[in-house]
Amino acid sequence: MLVNNSKIIVIKLGSSTVVDGNGKFKTKWVKSLVKDIKKFGKNKNFVIVSSGAIALGQKYLKIKQKKIKLEMRQAIAAVGQIHLSGEFQKIFDKNKIKSGQILVTPDDTEQRRRALNVRSTFDNLFKLKAIPIVNENDTTATTEIKYGDNDRLAARVAQIIGADTLVILSDVEGLYDKSKKIVKVVRILDKRIYSLGDDTKNNFGSGGIATKLDAAKICMNSGCHMFIASGRKNNPLEKMVKSKKFTHFIPKISTLDARKKWIISSLNSSGVIYIDQGAASALLRGKSLLAAGIIKVKGSFEKGENVLIVDQNKRQLARGLTSFNSQEIDKIKGKQSKEIEKILGYFSKSEIVHKDDMVKL
Repeated sequence: MLVNNSKIIVIKLGSSTVVDGNGKFKTKWVKSLVKDIKKFGKNKNFVIVSSGAIALGQKYLKIKQKKIKLEMRQAIAAVGQIHLSGEFQKIFDKNKIKSGQILVTPDDTEQRRRALNVRSTFDNLFKLKAIPIVNENDTTATTEIKYGDNDRLAARVAQIIGADTLVILSDVEGLYDKSKKIVKVVRILDKRIYSLGDDTKNNFGSGGIATKLDAAKICMNSGCHMFIASGRKNNPLEKMVKSKKFTHFIPKISTLDARKKWIISSLNSSGVIYIDQGAASALLRGKSLLAAGIIKVKGSFEKGENVLIVDQNKRQLARGLTSFNSQEIDKIKGKQSKEIEKILGYFSKSEIVHKDDMVKL
């Protein structure tokens, strides 16, 4: 089973899986999920993307109507978000598991610079052995409130952090065909598959099968395996593995190839970084680019933009996403990493272009 072999697993929880029909947080169910995470979690990093803020906010504020204006839903989400994160933290604390909250919007995942910052936060939480609990920032993410129920957001998060697997736990066991049988494997998202998507919704959630297929498209183009499985019963991961009742969307390419494609998707580089022979040799051996090996910088660019890396003979070596802007690189070029903080007044990382953000030409 792929879940056992994955290194980074994103679990997306729909509103109906964490909040019951009366607007109460499903404490017992979430406890069972955490138990599953502990069981399968050896040498793995887990991320939880959870809906439910609006549902909990409605309960707390005693709002019963189903049709609520967008602006009011945003306010309700702001109230419910505190309760949602608090409930998760209590359960994780009791299980002696560290957790941290990340609020993101689709814009945070679409723009390279912001996406790099988001990924850096995840990487550091993993280093701290903490499980990131991700929620959409409902107070500003109007698109997600109207259209997504976090399915697409979960897929974007999986894409950015290079996750092997995304598991969407919902109130269905998978994608059903016309005869109501579970479609076991999907390799191509064609008209037949899309025709199976409907927009069946519950009172609180805003996503149906259609948004899950949108998420599958993102994953399949990102090298990430995606599963739709039931979250109705306790210990959902364990039951998913044992019952084998799920729909498995198999990616077209590897995670690494997908990331390379994402990095070089811009037709033009925003600037050029010239490096010495020592840095060029290190780069060709698969190392990151450090400030010490940089000779000069050409062009004006911001952090996270696509730059071209060339050697002293102007031979194109690689393209990558820079961790500093052009002015900062110009100040620290040729310097040792330990000198960066003194020169810039802050220190974030030593790599100018990290090897994971670089594609050799």
